[in-house]
Amino acid sequence: MLVVAGVLMSACSGRPSSLPSTFTEVADSARIYPDYRDVTIPPNIAPLNFMVLDDAADAFVADLGGLVCGAGSDGKMDIDTAAWRSLLTAQRGKDIEVHIYARRPQGWVRQPGFTLHVAEEDIDPYVTYRLIEPGYELYYQLGIYQRNLTNFDVTTIYENDRDKRQGESHCINCHNFQNNGTERMYLHVRENHRGTVVTHGQEAHKILIKHDSIIASGAYGNWHPFLPLVAFSTNKTEQFFHFKYHEKIEVFDQRSDLLLYDAEHNEVRHIIRTPDHFETFPCWSADGTRLYYCDAKMPPAKVSRADLAVIASYDSLFYDLYSVPFDTATYTFGEPRLEVEASAQGMSCSVPRVSPDGRYLLYALALYGQFHLYHHSADLWVKDLQDSTVTAYPLTASNSPDADSYHSWSSNSRWFVFSSRRDDGDYTRTYIAYFDRQGQGHRAFLLPQRDPEYNLMLLKSFNVPELTRTPVPFGQLEMEHVIKHTEAELATYKE
Repeated sequence: MLVVAGVLMSACSGRPSSLPSTFTEVADSARIYPDYRDVTIPPNIAPLNFMVLDDAADAFVADLGGLVCGAGSDGKMDIDTAAWRSLLTAQRGKDIEVHIYARRPQGWVRQPGFTLHVAEEDIDPYVTYRLIEPGYELYYQLGIYQRNLTNFDVTTIYENDRDKRQGESHCINCHNFQNNGTERMYLHVRENHRGTVVTHGQEAHKILIKHDSIIASGAYGNWHPFLPLVAFSTNKTEQFFHFKYHEKIEVFDQRSDLLLYDAEHNEVRHIIRTPDHFETFPCWSADGTRLYYCDAKMPPAKVSRADLAVIASYDSLFYDLYSVPFDTATYTFGEPRLEVEASAQGMSCSVPRVSPDGRYLLYALALYGQFHLYHHSADLWVKDLQDSTVTAYPLTASNSPDADSYHSWSSNSRWFVFSSRRDDGDYTRTYIAYFDRQGQGHRAFLLPQRDPEYNLMLLKSFNVPELTRTPVPFGQLEMEHVIKHTEAELATYKE
């Protein structure tokens, strides 16, 4: 069918700059990367630049609800930010219909359209994440960065040694913020310059959690929503590689306990300390009166050597979800309560996170273990904390056939970001999903980049995405001074 179209103003840096005057409707859908078809997006998100994958065409035009964008043979749509903002403002709570035109040897064709659903609710405008190369031993060239989700601005919070200087290798990981703000945060450093950078407002200092009764420095921490407290796990972590298996690597604990760190008094003490259980990934409730965590019982040893016992039983480690009550006046904990018995189904939980409105517990579930970043079976599940008649369920629309793991809520509980390997199975990338008021996750979309090919060319993994309402007030120079040029203050251990 031949159709005649009008010419609209272009809001894209590519060419051509207007809709074709004549074209033919075709049945084959356009292939685009990233795949933004039929996703729900925040009204404050950066332009969803994408590339059309069509070797038979040498030019493309996209009509995004009247915003017209053109591209050459590379198919890359570079949408004007100002025009995109105006479009999202006008379409808040509505849909944007998208049609793609391709110029093939026989002339222009228009492919079946798709829809962008613009939500009513904004997403927290900043996401902080780590970029790490896909190696497993060396700590060179790691970085913690912050992206402004409303545009493409990226700020370096801290990068370790870029020049691979002797004695400078150190790992940076486990960053976390209090209540989706940046008034309080922490950043953990391992190996050289080790310690934990703790910030309060414009002040930052480095502390060291170390004691004969503590397995290792605090990890996987979570700030209390309003008190100057961080719940940490303390872990003796090991890893090994598979020779013949679809999973590449296993990361597991030989031992792990839970710690409570008081940032106001620089004191630390145990929350739970057991010899035959592995407790990890603590997470506070929205009101700060409960602490959730993962717990696995050490399986029966299959070998006599203690250092090989967990390795031999790696696929028999099943973590359940527990919680303990917390008294915010006395800083004391009550008795554990089972929340999700994943082990009864031969499954294992990881990384619990409670929505800021206190309604939902979001966690990852896989066949075994707790380091689900490398597990293809990992999916995101939720438990309704206010309706005991509803059993836990997967976020089917948000999940993928590959690993979907580490996640963080937006402060309004309507969005979450997470790490996913759905693109190629090898690299984790940051995905964003809408979470509606009925407790359902929507189809996730890849963090937009100015160059849509960026994620394909970047040989690094995104991990530990954390959403915040405000930007981190520290950059490379301030963090480097604290990490490399100040002595860590030893935290006092309290019985």
